[in-house]
Amino acid sequence: MFFRKLATVSAVALLLGACTVTDGKQTAGEYVDDATISTRVRTAIVRDPNVSLTELDVKTMDGTVQLSGFTDQQAKKTRAGEIAKSTTGVKDVKNDIVVKR
Repeated sequence: MFFRKLATVSAVALLLGACTVTDGKQTAGEYVDDATISTRVRTAIVRDPNVSLTELDVKTMDGTVQLSGFTDQQAKKTRAGEIAKSTTGVKDVKNDIVVKR
C-alpha cells in the first residue's frame, strides 16, 4: 500500500513538473519569430540610405528589439530606432546605438 501511494505521488509530481512554464525561456516557435523580426529589422536598417552604421547588432527577445552598434550622428541613431519600431512584429525597441564624436 505504501509503495502504491509513493508511486502515485511520484507520477503526479512528474506530470506537474513537465507542465510548468520555464521563466525566461522561449519555445522553438518564439525563437524563430524573434529571429525573423531581427532579420527584418537589420535588413530595413541596412537598406535605408539615411542610416549608415559602423557596426550593427540586432537582438530580439519576445518581440523586444535591442539595437547596438556605432554611428557618427544622433539622427542616424534615431532613424534606426524609428525603422525598428515600424517593423512588423516589434513590440518595443531598446536603442543602445552609441554616437561617436
